[in-house]
Amino acid sequence: MTITDINDNLGTRRIPEITQPRFPQADIVVRQHAVARKQHSQVDVLLVNPPSPDGGIWIRSQHRVGRRSRENMLWPQVSLAQMAALLAPDYTVEIIDAIALRMGWSQFEDILRSRRPRYFLTQVTAPTLTNDMHGVMLAKSQGVITIAFGTHVTPMAQETLRSFPALDFVLRGEPELTLRELIDTCEVATGRWKVSEDGCLINPDTGQPLQGHRYTWKMWSSSDPGWLPAWTFPSQGENVSEVIQDNTLPSKEQLASIKGLGWRCEGRILVNEDRPFIRNLDDLPIPLHHLLPLDRYLVPMIKGPYTFIVTSRGCPAGCTFCIKHVNYQYSIRLRSPEKIVQEIDILYNLGVHHINMYADLFTVSRDQVVDLCRFLIENGPKITWTCNSRVDYVDREMLALMGKAGCTYIAWGIESGSEAVLKKVHKGYRIEQTLQSLQWARQAGIKNWGYFIIGLPGETVETIHQTMDLSKKLPLDIVLFHVAAPYPGTPFFFQVVENGWFRPSTNWEEVDMDQATVLDYPNLKAEELLYWQKRAFREWALRPGPILTFIKGMNTWAGFKSAVSVGLQTLGWIRS
Repeated sequence: MTITDINDNLGTRRIPEITQPRFPQADIVVRQHAVARKQHSQVDVLLVNPPSPDGGIWIRSQHRVGRRSRENMLWPQVSLAQMAALLAPDYTVEIIDAIALRMGWSQFEDILRSRRPRYFLTQVTAPTLTNDMHGVMLAKSQGVITIAFGTHVTPMAQETLRSFPALDFVLRGEPELTLRELIDTCEVATGRWKVSEDGCLINPDTGQPLQGHRYTWKMWSSSDPGWLPAWTFPSQGENVSEVIQDNTLPSKEQLASIKGLGWRCEGRILVNEDRPFIRNLDDLPIPLHHLLPLDRYLVPMIKGPYTFIVTSRGCPAGCTFCIKHVNYQYSIRLRSPEKIVQEIDILYNLGVHHINMYADLFTVSRDQVVDLCRFLIENGPKITWTCNSRVDYVDREMLALMGKAGCTYIAWGIESGSEAVLKKVHKGYRIEQTLQSLQWARQAGIKNWGYFIIGLPGETVETIHQTMDLSKKLPLDIVLFHVAAPYPGTPFFFQVVENGWFRPSTNWEEVDMDQATVLDYPNLKAEELLYWQKRAFREWALRPGPILTFIKGMNTWAGFKSAVSVGLQTLGWIRS
């Protein structure tokens, strides 16, 4: 090797001194690209019921707690359809019900990328919390404004926002008006809408007011007489740029004025004043049912697709375990029978001939129920329908009328066969009323669906046996036994915390009334409660009557497949 060869080796040269680093900055280019993508969004608002944690059927609802549907009952996303109706036609909207479509996360992510929404709104429940937030994370990675609502985030807005930084906003309580005011205010900040001298929003392309405000303005002002639009508050000053990449969110003053909103500001998490309830539910537009996969909504024992119609919000009962304390509470708001029938007609024309009258308590107003039944009997359309009720909110005459009007099933919240347990949870009815009301329903040709809860305060092995005995005495066609679940915000939740009944190291995904429990009573541990839940169902179900009912449910090919699936899941659950 010659000296020339060595000199040609660049590794022989002096190593340069260490210099101050100058790392490349691509943020501006990436941000501009993200903004450009948002400006070419395929949809303004994507409203989602995200995929399930395990590929199964899970229930998410503004009226109910989240749980796995052991009975294979797909839960129509009428809450999303209602919010879509308040946004359209001023905004383009799309609903993705991943549960009904049996969609996994990979397909969901592909759809999210293809739609490129500006806003991402998701349902959130306690048993699926971490899973649900995966969708929020995917949306945030694309620079989308992320929003969550539901019975978990209402009482835990700060904790949810703290634990999941990808979540921008929480809608607490009744979500519709908060969502519309938030998005309107954000779009004023982007320059999409102009504000007139009287505070109304104008589409600069047409010079016309926003069409959706013919609904929302009346509801904003009637429910809250002192209401002022958030977009009329000062927009000068620092925007909340930490939330979104293109710095087009409203000012802090504007966001702080939106009632019912949880949000982030300068590293803090703020929760605004509660939004008053909508006073007249008839002011709400008809939900955009056609955006839902109606052909996928099936329920055991019912031929063909079905969906929900909300007939009222709120319940006067005081049950301490009920999620109604978190959402619609004691304020009873009814829809008129005329408005309900108008929605029935729309669904009938969409091919849906079975309706679940969806309410915290369907029979809360006898006059409303009687007028609706008479209208259906006299004028049609001829549908079948189901509902829920309490045994102390019915009478023989009303049930007979309900049967004539097409009611086929009533879901009864019976809960316990122990008077002592019922009193402790403020259920408010007597055991003898249960048999009477269910017999009246059976005489009216209505089937009975009973719900029981194992593990409410005061529960003992003796009271569990009383519940099991009652379930076998009642004329019930379907039964579900749940384990008591202290959902955040309910009086039961605070009672569990105060008495130290929570199991150590509890995760929110374990607050599940169907598959797990977080309760450890001094006299009944979690494992014992789960044992009695399964034993109670096994003793009720493995009798000739329930088995025959199960077989009758195989009245269509879809019903047969569903029944087999339910049977296999139930056997696996009982054995676990």
